[in-house]
Amino acid sequence: MAELVVVGFDCLTDADGVLTELTRLQKEYLIDLEDAVVAIRGQDGSVRIKQSVNLVSLGAAGGGLRGAMWGSLIGLLFLNPLAGFAIGGAVGAGSGALSGSMLDYGINDDFIRSIGDTLKPETSALFLLIRKSQPEKILAELSGFKGHVIRSSLSPEQEAKLQAALARAHPPSPSDGVEAAGAAVASLPGTG
Repeated sequence: MAELVVVGFDCLTDADGVLTELTRLQKEYLIDLEDAVVAIRGQDGSVRIKQSVNLVSLGAAGGGLRGAMWGSLIGLLFLNPLAGFAIGGAVGAGSGALSGSMLDYGINDDFIRSIGDTLKPETSALFLLIRKSQPEKILAELSGFKGHVIRSSLSPEQEAKLQAALARAHPPSPSDGVEAAGAAVASLPGTG
């Protein structure tokens, strides 16, 4: 079961920075994210939401491939597979993009907007749906980002440990290492 964690940051760019680092760590198999979303509240109070998965382009690509395949097969029946491929691909891409724009994958958009509306101007939040993770290694890598837990589905003990690590975050210095962040966390989703 995936765990939801929403972390707020006092800087506009920190949520993006953490997501970039988590994407890198996902390639190293240290975390498995089901979904990630960044919400940024501008100085004017408007909330901008950045999805990590673009469902419109994903739907268009998948629909285009399925449409092209079926179009080619139908085109073979009428002795014109190239026309069937082109027409089927175009129809499939259009219907896939439409269905992708109507999907709500992962974290609920209404939930994201409701939390985004509570952010202070010129702050950001990172919404994570985590399948599993290696918490000690992740927090050690993210020790330069200071934030606070807004919401989570973690156990009270796990949430308290995460909050403590985020509150103590500081840019790493050569003499310091990352023991403070690693020692602050015993377990996060998927480790226990």
